[in-house]
Amino acid sequence: MTTHQHRTPRARRSRRAAAVGAALSATLALAGCAGPADADAPVTLTYWMWDANQVPGYQQCATDFEAANPDVLINIEQYGWDDYWTQLTARMVAESAPDVFVDHAQQFGKYASFDQILDVEDRVEESGLDLEQYQPGLVDLWRGPEGGLYGLPKDWDSVGLFFNADLVAEAGYTPEDLWELEWNPQDGGTFEQFLARLTVDENGVRGDEPGFDKDRVAVHGMGYNESGGGFGQVQWASFALSNGWTYADRNPWPTELAYEDPALAEAITWYRSLVEKGYMPPLAVATSGIGTIESMGSGSYASLIEGAWNARAMSELQGVDIGTAPTPIGPSGHRASVYNGLSDAIYAGTPHPDEAWRWVEYLATPECQDVVAQQARVFPAITTASEKAVAAFEEIGVDADAFAVHVREGTGVLPPVTGRWAEVQSIMQPAMDSVLSFRSDPDSLAAADERVDRLFAADS
Repeated sequence: MTTHQHRTPRARRSRRAAAVGAALSATLALAGCAGPADADAPVTLTYWMWDANQVPGYQQCATDFEAANPDVLINIEQYGWDDYWTQLTARMVAESAPDVFVDHAQQFGKYASFDQILDVEDRVEESGLDLEQYQPGLVDLWRGPEGGLYGLPKDWDSVGLFFNADLVAEAGYTPEDLWELEWNPQDGGTFEQFLARLTVDENGVRGDEPGFDKDRVAVHGMGYNESGGGFGQVQWASFALSNGWTYADRNPWPTELAYEDPALAEAITWYRSLVEKGYMPPLAVATSGIGTIESMGSGSYASLIEGAWNARAMSELQGVDIGTAPTPIGPSGHRASVYNGLSDAIYAGTPHPDEAWRWVEYLATPECQDVVAQQARVFPAITTASEKAVAAFEEIGVDADAFAVHVREGTGVLPPVTGRWAEVQSIMQPAMDSVLSFRSDPDSLAAADERVDRLFAADS
């Protein structure tokens, strides 16, 4: 993980912000010393986000908000994913965090546990904001361990099967066929047959044909980026979850996680067998530095489990036609996906809590989320805006129903929310790396689970 703090270009400040800053500087220069602040000057709120692709949509929301709230200016700052959390944690410690920031379910527990996020439940009740307008379950992600509400739902995501349409057609499949694929941990079902057919060695022999050389593969049937640690959202989670496994005894704020469950070991055993058979690359190749999207673009991966947040990037790959389908149906009788969400959170130490609340409240309205929907980048949290996003994706050729099916059929599973997640990953990442690289057996996850459960026992 990169730890250097490279700052990406800041989103443009409003012209009014620049004008106000210039006017204040001129006034102070004339006075010859620092004078009292202008009581009528607008309050500037800093808003942090990590996805550069979403900045234009939220800049439009900021412009619309400023027009209706001339006493508040919004300064959007964007950082890359790794830098974002490094910078945010450092700024929390220094008590100089942004007024409002985009929060993630895996990070939320840590900040909530240290009282670094403002509880907005009373403000929600006073405003009359309708929490029923959001997709099911998303509000629950932001409940504190002792109650309270520490953010408003921003968007949601699930995962699907991205595929190279030309390679799939050459293998004899139609896009409709992919909606019917099933898997099981015994022989992999029709999904493994699909992956075998898509896999091609350097001599042009397919994975389901005699003479296939699993050690000299030109096109892997399915790719992945890393082992997935204890989360596995775009790796093994869809298979484990559709095999009857779930992350924890309860969510949010579990008292123990379930990495010792045989249903997980069974799913992981099958998943890594795809590496043994040559249908997926070895872990060392998957983590070699060549990204999964680039590998799809080059044709070295024929398919990929990936998140909806990358749907547009996939659709914009040059020289390759990428399609989408849902994850396969598992032994439980249904397909499954992690059903994640983001929120807009207010830093507890902001000097402008009232103005920050106004901005967060606006971000949670149909007016803003409809703007975001039209960008076809993510699925906004409000149900009606989600539907508009599906239509916007369809307009650019992305079958967004491959992701929405999990919401419609209730097969999405919320990610575990705990203040211990960083510590969980410090145990589960090397444990899963060891299993996927064949240094340990899947049964070894039970020993890792004992260490994880001791973390939670310390809290009881």
